[in-house]
Amino acid sequence: MIDALRRERFDVLVIGGGVTGCGVALDAASRGLSVALVERDDFASGTSSKSSKLIHGGLRYLQQGDVRLVYEALHERQRLLGNASHLVGVLPFLIPVLTKDGPVSVKIAKALRSALWMYDLTGGLRIGRRHRRLDAAASLAHCPTLPADRLSSGFVYYDAQADDARLTLTIARTAADRGAVVANGCRVDQLVHGAGGAVAGALVEANGERFDVRADCVVSAVGVWGDDIRALDGAPERTLRPAKGVHVTVPWDLVRNDIAVIISVPGDKRSLFLIPWGPRGDGTFDHCYVGTTDTDYTGELDDPQTDDEDLDYVLRALEHSIRTPSGVPITRDDVTGVWAGLRPLVRSAESGRTADLSRRHQVTTSPSGVVTVTGGKFTTYRQMAEDTVDAVMAQLGRSGRCRTKRLRLRGAPARRRQADGDRLWHRYGTDATAIGDLVASDATLGEPMVPGLRYLRAEAVYAVRHEMARSLVDVLTRRTRAHLEDRGACRRAARAVAELLADEAGWDDARVEAEVAAYEALCNAELAAAERSDDRSAATERTT
Repeated sequence: MIDALRRERFDVLVIGGGVTGCGVALDAASRGLSVALVERDDFASGTSSKSSKLIHGGLRYLQQGDVRLVYEALHERQRLLGNASHLVGVLPFLIPVLTKDGPVSVKIAKALRSALWMYDLTGGLRIGRRHRRLDAAASLAHCPTLPADRLSSGFVYYDAQADDARLTLTIARTAADRGAVVANGCRVDQLVHGAGGAVAGALVEANGERFDVRADCVVSAVGVWGDDIRALDGAPERTLRPAKGVHVTVPWDLVRNDIAVIISVPGDKRSLFLIPWGPRGDGTFDHCYVGTTDTDYTGELDDPQTDDEDLDYVLRALEHSIRTPSGVPITRDDVTGVWAGLRPLVRSAESGRTADLSRRHQVTTSPSGVVTVTGGKFTTYRQMAEDTVDAVMAQLGRSGRCRTKRLRLRGAPARRRQADGDRLWHRYGTDATAIGDLVASDATLGEPMVPGLRYLRAEAVYAVRHEMARSLVDVLTRRTRAHLEDRGACRRAARAVAELLADEAGWDDARVEAEVAAYEALCNAELAAAERSDDRSAATERTT
């Protein structure tokens, strides 16, 4: 791929391998453009692997009056349920109605029901189910650890869930299947400008080499780093306001919810999601993750961390809303994983909470011709990509309609399959047969990659062989989600996994040591950040 980047001239160069950039590459390639995509780290290594992993309309945006955003997101949710049915599944949500100190009080339950009807009518009903009200007993059946003494009833509505990193990777691979050249580990150092100042490509660095990637149009889809690319294009003003969102993983047995549950945070207007993760096939789960926070971020963009205040915020909500089976509140000792991502919110003339800023996206074209897409939601990546490529086509003087509305992603079956408990199917779709073939060729590859977690050694091999994984961190954090689920187990298994990858990637002993050290540094940074009380000091832990 590096040779192709150096050798060819492209219609469009996409900078950024998150979900939006990969979506732009797929849309452009499907319209017949020659496409290159470069990502300095790994696909989804930024915000696109650190979301709430929800494909949803956003009920709270409806409450804020942004009907257009909710309408758009709900339609995109339905497209993903059809185009990526192996990766995206329906997820019910429970909103408990409590007599006091809950996300919804008895007094405003009627208003909530009206909002849920509007959500259904805006597009929620396309999922095939409408919201319903439950009594206290039925609500407790879905989450027996809710405070029974304060629980009056509950409402259930429906959205969807997906592994964000795997969805992003699948979009990138689908773009490659359509002819796009996609490359991770390829950093943009400069934009190249031609006659009259028009952008003509970028100077990139990959594998220690620097070379020009030539293109007639350049798209910046780099999320919170958008202002950095703007600076390379001669526009130094800051247009983005990063907002940090934190999630915390705990053992599912402490919460025991079989659907997502919304809980309140004492002293804050915001609510958190309790989301079950890792179905065991019998109605129980491996983990539950809790989030998300929404706060201004002032630290280093490359390494946001979950700090002391973030942990306290989430644990305070859990203590307030969850009664564990043992009666002992969930504490830091119970936390098995954390992640922190940054939302690329567009600055507003009005100051205020980041939670109140618009999640709509913007597509702009600079005087030199750089097309920039900023803002938006994970769920609406496809619409963002469509709008971006429309701008590219106009700039190139080309015609061609968007083809991604009904374009199935790699691994998606011709017909939607019912959920059948097949974990590999819901991660790889039709490509799951390749994992089975690896196990058939070597029975040891059917063993757990990380003891205690359900990822197979074959998945690590497949990640290097077919999914462009370049490091131990890539495999543990994004090709699988092992690190997010149980950091301690991954630390204990890190060397064994690195040695497995070495056989496939051709690493020598020194490279294995370096990979293990890099993963240890990631873990140590997370642990140290949890003792820090501000973003700037927490984000520096990985480099000190």
